[in-house]
Amino acid sequence: MGIFTRFMDIVNSNINALLDKAEDPEKMIRLMMQEMEDTLVDLKSSCAAKIASRSRVTREQEELEKKVTRWTERAQLAVEKGRDDLAREALIEKKEAQVALDELNRELEHLNQIIDECKNNIVLIEEKLQTVIQKHKALIRRGKEAKEKTKVNKVMRDASGSGVITRFSELENRIERMESEAEMSGYGASSSLENEFSKLEAGDEVDDELAELKKTVKKTKSE
Repeated sequence: MGIFTRFMDIVNSNINALLDKAEDPEKMIRLMMQEMEDTLVDLKSSCAAKIASRSRVTREQEELEKKVTRWTERAQLAVEKGRDDLAREALIEKKEAQVALDELNRELEHLNQIIDECKNNIVLIEEKLQTVIQKHKALIRRGKEAKEKTKVNKVMRDASGSGVITRFSELENRIERMESEAEMSGYGASSSLENEFSKLEAGDEVDDELAELKKTVKKTKSE
């Protein structure tokens, strides 16, 4: 796959859509990062080669500009000296140098455009790569949070399991039985004491009634 094709695929890609469709989003992100890094290496290498070409063309341009200037001056000198034949030859050399210079100027302009595009593409890829890196970090963070949540949920399930609830219920029942037994024990002692006093009070009532009856009988006999 060519650099340009890979570049367009990356720039036009919808990262979120790709991740949504991926069976393994983290693996997909790693592959995207690797592809972007490889593309960046190729783009930078290509850009460096174009910059080197521009430097070479610039040097040739400067030499041709000097050549045009030199043949122009020689043509003028030949005219001043009355050597039109030499002036004509000098102008021919100047024209050839000018044609070559014009060609180099067009090549240099084209190289500048390519280099500018290359630099812009590098910036776009780097921005896209940073986006993917951030998503990768977020995905790793979400994965860790999910694992922690799973652990917490497991602990909560274990804590709220039927075994724990059963043991708690048994303990609660035992405590309730102990409380009931203690209450009944106190109630029995209290009832016995109540009966004893009731008997005593009943005995006093009988004695009082007997004494009253004796008084009545005695009074009747006296009459």
